[in-house]
Amino acid sequence: MTSTTDANADEATPDGYGELRAQLATLTTEAFRPELAEIDQLPTREIARIMNGEDTTVPAAVAEKLPEIAAAIDDTAERMARGGRLIYAGAGTAGRLGVLDASECPPTFNTDPSEVIGLIAGGPSAMVTAVEGAEDSKELAAADLDALGLTADDTVVGISASGRTPYAIGAVEHARGRGALTIGLSCNADSALAAAAEHGLEIVVGPELLTGSTRLKAGTAQKLVLNMLSTITMIRLGKTYGNLMVDVRASNEKLRARSRRIVSLATGAGDKEIEAALAATDGEVKNAILTILGAVDGPTAATLLADSDGHLRAALAAVRTT
Repeated sequence: MTSTTDANADEATPDGYGELRAQLATLTTEAFRPELAEIDQLPTREIARIMNGEDTTVPAAVAEKLPEIAAAIDDTAERMARGGRLIYAGAGTAGRLGVLDASECPPTFNTDPSEVIGLIAGGPSAMVTAVEGAEDSKELAAADLDALGLTADDTVVGISASGRTPYAIGAVEHARGRGALTIGLSCNADSALAAAAEHGLEIVVGPELLTGSTRLKAGTAQKLVLNMLSTITMIRLGKTYGNLMVDVRASNEKLRARSRRIVSLATGAGDKEIEAALAATDGEVKNAILTILGAVDGPTAATLLADSDGHLRAALAAVRTT
């Protein structure tokens, strides 16, 4: 039934719509699953069991692409180490996931909001309200990137479950033309987005529980990959010490308590010494750790970290060799 309807789409729909409908019918993320056609008749617990089972397949799909993901991260970290930015660009759910990941970087890694940026087709209002037609414009993506003053040191990540969204493809094409590093994250094989990017990351998770609802498995896969892109890049940039978030920004009571716990875990120091170290370093966790482990004062810790490009291990090594 589905294939017949798709085949006759051009006859029954306005110009352009039938062509797009036929294109969507070829995508794995849009595939119809007859075995789930009666899912609305099942008990809630059974639907939950099926959905949970679907979700467990996502990490395996991501695992298949770990070499490609790692290569993209290494290139991103290299660009950011020389002052480049990480810029996500997508529409709808994909765009929202990019904005979410970008917004978590300042409190987690003490990055400036301008260092990791999320662009969503239609602008900030599209985070909560659909902006009709915005995802269909490559030109809008180019304009959004130009407004940021895109440079060759930047990395642009186009995000699109289908891999065909014009906004995401346009962002990657425009960025690549400007010499920026480009990554295309999609959930269909042989996608136009992956082909347009230097690093094509195609996480094929299969058809969704609800036909075409790519906020489900595809969205989960994209979130997992974006977690890796930002987190491991920040590890490479020295934003952590082991698995401790030593660049955390203590902007509320919970984070202030976490800051003290991180200093404690890194140094084994007591509360009094931790408070003194944080006071001497204006609350900078990484600096406070260095004053304790390196037995240096606050200004010296700041200088050592500046000389080591913010890498705590390198700063400690410098102390120990002097």
